[in-house]
Amino acid sequence: MGGTTAMVLEFVAGVLALLATSATAQYNSGTATFYGGQDGSGTMGGACGYDNLYNQGYGVLNAALSQVLFNDGASCGQCYSITCDTTRSAWCKPGYSVTVTATNLCPPNYAINGWCNPPRPHFDMSQPAWEQIGVYRAGIIPVLYRRVPCARQGGVRLTITGFNYFQLVLVTNVAASGSVQSMAVKGANTGWIAMTRNWGALWQCSSALVGQGLSFMVTSTGGQTVYMNNIVPAWWTFGMTFTSNVQFYR
Repeated sequence: MGGTTAMVLEFVAGVLALLATSATAQYNSGTATFYGGQDGSGTMGGACGYDNLYNQGYGVLNAALSQVLFNDGASCGQCYSITCDTTRSAWCKPGYSVTVTATNLCPPNYAINGWCNPPRPHFDMSQPAWEQIGVYRAGIIPVLYRRVPCARQGGVRLTITGFNYFQLVLVTNVAASGSVQSMAVKGANTGWIAMTRNWGALWQCSSALVGQGLSFMVTSTGGQTVYMNNIVPAWWTFGMTFTSNVQFYR
């Protein structure tokens, strides 16, 4: 009972600390455009590797980040609260804000007038998300933004792809900080093996792990480490997704 109580208290303390940090974080200035059509279907896929954003639970409230924000994929899964800067534009919807998930890269020279060029902080948002804060005719608006905790339903999910001696693991549905800092895998017949970021939210391991049950150790960019012991049974095959019973609170 004492151990359970301690875990609950630690969880509550972590959530309160995260909320306090979010509440005091200052907004930064940036700009925003939109892409992907009125239903957001054109935002599927992208440089984070999430593929179908509906299936992954991210929906259409998403954005492609300029290079300075994307951070070579380390920002994949992070959440941002964005509002139109009414002091700089008449094309804002005053009093409205929207929270988006980073799911893609907006490469240099892609958005209007190269707004994604370094070192500009820019969000190329899904149209449904953008229109919550801006008037369609504007095309581009000045915004105020800040990182906020991500709210997710259920546990962290892992999707395994690749081939016999090369495993790619897509990490999705990450709450709190929203993104992964590092991870490792342990086979039934191995010790812990460090994984490296392949691209976006995909992590790689070049080891012969087929036919072994797998455990994972994942550290979020919020600094919390969780263990998913024996989450993957020995009969796993490439393309399968496994949902853990653990989640991040920072």
